Amino acid sequence: MERIWLKQYPPGVPADIEPTQYASLVDLLEESFTKFADRKAFICMDKSISYRDLDQMSVALAAYLQGRGLQRGARVAIMMPNVLQYPVATAAVLRAGFAVVNVNPLYTPRELEHQLKDSGAEAIIVLENFAHTVEQVIAKTQVKHVIVASMGDLLGFKGVIVNLVVRRVKKMVPAWSLPGAVSFNDALSAGRGMTFNKPKLSPGDVAFLQYTGGTTGVSKGATLLHRNIVANVLQNDAWLQPALAAPPHVDQLMIVCALPLYHIFALTACYLLAVRAGGCNLLIPNPRDIAGFIKELAKYQVNSFPAVNTLYNGLMHHPDFKKLDFSKLKISNGGGMAVQRAVADQWKAITGCFIAEGYGLSETSPTLTCNPATATEFTGTIGIPVPSTWISIRDDDGNEVPLGQPGEICAKGPQVMSGYWNRPEETAKVMTADGYFRTGDIGIMDEKGYTKIVDRKKDMILVSGFNVYPNEIEEVIASHPGVLECAVIGIPDSKSGEAVKAFVVKKDPNLTAEAVIKFCHEQLTGYKVPKHIEFRNDLPKTNVGKILRRQLRDEKNAEAA
Repeated sequence: MERIWLKQYPPGVPADIEPTQYASLVDLLEESFTKFADRKAFICMDKSISYRDLDQMSVALAAYLQGRGLQRGARVAIMMPNVLQYPVATAAVLRAGFAVVNVNPLYTPRELEHQLKDSGAEAIIVLENFAHTVEQVIAKTQVKHVIVASMGDLLGFKGVIVNLVVRRVKKMVPAWSLPGAVSFNDALSAGRGMTFNKPKLSPGDVAFLQYTGGTTGVSKGATLLHRNIVANVLQNDAWLQPALAAPPHVDQLMIVCALPLYHIFALTACYLLAVRAGGCNLLIPNPRDIAGFIKELAKYQVNSFPAVNTLYNGLMHHPDFKKLDFSKLKISNGGGMAVQRAVADQWKAITGCFIAEGYGLSETSPTLTCNPATATEFTGTIGIPVPSTWISIRDDDGNEVPLGQPGEICAKGPQVMSGYWNRPEETAKVMTADGYFRTGDIGIMDEKGYTKIVDRKKDMILVSGFNVYPNEIEEVIASHPGVLECAVIGIPDSKSGEAVKAFVVKKDPNLTAEAVIKFCHEQLTGYKVPKHIEFRNDLPKTNVGKILRRQLRDEKNAEAA
């Protein structure tokens, strides 16, 4: 297929990138550690660490991990919000020759157990606030080594006060017991006295296992190789250059990192992209605290602001947001969920910067398409393919459909995963014979190469940029003794894009919606818990007894209309 979209590329953006210039992601990181040694790399709660600090600490932690006897390629889980230890831990795991398993710190024991078992992780680095979750499942996993960090670890003297407040005043650290666990700072100290053996990494080595829900409801690890991540960092870097080069001049790129670093969007678009450019990430550990977030933003002149629609919207609804200085803001990248026109227009009115919407998945490291960073209007599309990327809109038989016709968005490029971890049959389901990855989203491409998403082939629900799979929630609800059967769909929600709705047929006539929601909270992360419960006498089914979610969705859409 001819790449019709190349004509829309801004001047200076290449048609292709050269991912082979780095043998591994570690080579890219280490180049920046040396080149930008004296610059600030990350800021969190007013404390900064430089590229030199990041280099030295990650080598020490890498040496410590190697000293635990882990074999090359071993999986190490990282379970933390956006704190300074996250970038240190990630760089350390990669430099030691291991693979990072990113874990959502808000996972329930059930979710964590699945991910640790499935990945075969042998070590975990966890913030103490979430150590109690690890304690509940560790015996059922292969994890032998635990490093426990605390909020104040890398904050100097201020850290003592921070830890006191977190533990004693706010009581944010539930009691935990993990015999043999080592503190983050002790691991660093021990590692400084150990020898680091630099492994020779290749482009085909595994860098990250990025877990994503499956159509079957089981969370699967997208296997992202060093070459996949390097390619996507270079693709994003090339894409943003025209906007970064435009006035006003900026000495050092300042990126707002409010999206969680364990999510592929922030990992690539904040952490790795900033390191590549010698930029600085402003880490926001809790973006839900909008007032606190705005106080942080007031201290810095930010240049790049990747976020999801709900976050942009939440910030603008706070009275203090309009007082901020956005004169140096060059890029606002929206992803993870659809950006609403009203939000984009309001953001432009307040900040002077357009939101360039992009699209990608955990399986694609993540970026596949984006609107040009220099765009001056909201297109309502997911943009055009980034360099070295092919997008093909196909029918159910795998044939390309004519322009302007809906079909499944299929993608090919160096950023596409090597497959799902230890699941060849699942991998086969999402790859076409000619090497395209099937995204499961239905889109229409216009004559310029811009694509608009019109529907989802799968039943997946998108809550504030997070994938939610109905099977998983149905399994939990169905295990409640008072439930006969259930079905889960996504319904439109003004705040989160979509919200989870459950239809329940009672076994126990006294069952209440509150009881179902409470039960879900015990086993599911917050964003997966149904917001709406509707009790019914029966559910629509096919002649073989399969519950028809689509019929429930159509009913709801008809009601809304």
